[in-house]
Amino acid sequence: MRLATLIIAICTSGACACTIPVFRFALDRWEADKFHLVMPAAVSQTPEVQDLLRPLRANGKANLDFSTSKDPAQQDTILRYSKESDKQVWAGKLDAATLSAVLDSPARKKLVQLLLAGDSVIWVIADSGSAVDVLEVERIEKRLKFLEQVASLPIQDPNDPDSQLGPGPPLRLKFSTLRLRRDDPAEAMLLHMLAGPRGTFDPTTTSFAGAVFGRGRVLGAWPLDILDDASLEDACMFLVGRCGCRLKNESPGWDILLNLEWEKALPAAPTSAAQPAGSEAASPPTIIPEFKPLAVPELVTILPEIEKPAESLKGRLIAGLAAGLALLVLLPRWLRK
Repeated sequence: MRLATLIIAICTSGACACTIPVFRFALDRWEADKFHLVMPAAVSQTPEVQDLLRPLRANGKANLDFSTSKDPAQQDTILRYSKESDKQVWAGKLDAATLSAVLDSPARKKLVQLLLAGDSVIWVIADSGSAVDVLEVERIEKRLKFLEQVASLPIQDPNDPDSQLGPGPPLRLKFSTLRLRRDDPAEAMLLHMLAGPRGTFDPTTTSFAGAVFGRGRVLGAWPLDILDDASLEDACMFLVGRCGCRLKNESPGWDILLNLEWEKALPAAPTSAAQPAGSEAASPPTIIPEFKPLAVPELVTILPEIEKPAESLKGRLIAGLAAGLALLVLLPRWLRK
């Protein structure tokens, strides 16, 4: 059964008119479920542990609460997925080092950074480093790059009251990967958190990938040998599609423990895509050319030359009168002859 079939079966309220993608709806509105730290009575009352827990009581940022066990036989401190869950993430001696490992890790810091940057989904890949795993990781990364090119986000209507984004990073489509080694002791707790409370496989012996989005929500985790291209596509397209599961408990998945106060971190997130350090070149100075008015050409009118008459009209009249008088004088003489 493809992943899409499972998602459709669970998220049946798809008639929702909300155009916010699933991953962003979760980032804006879904609070992370709290993990539960259960301490033996003898441990919780020691001054050292009281000092360790005091910051968590006052203004703890992590999605974690704690209590004292009522079982007198309990010797170790136990981290569970929730108060209602009996599934253990970790058990051992509680001190400053182990509490720090419970609250955070290098990979979780990177996850927070990517989520606050607005990445749609981060595929956390835990592998052994073997040649087979390397080929599987390359296949996954290649497929995600292809999906990022062909996928699209729903068109957002700024006037729709049901589709208003909360404060945080810009809405963008980005499929990222974060690669871990299964034998990394710093990420042992994260590996178990990613594998989930159902425990369908052992994260210390199985190479797998988990899809993380929202405020540290895991859509699911799958061994690499069964995570085919179709399942990758189903998960990615679901997360960038319209949110039909407004209620968190209607959506598949579980949370991981992150040491972050989201209500303060989201408004402080950059509102535009960050530039890599040193990538911004200095802007060249703006050069404004000197304005010179164009010279107005002189208009020259060339008229055709008019030929001057040989003589004036007055001269012609005088000559005509003289000729007439001469004719009058001479004509009578010619007649007498």
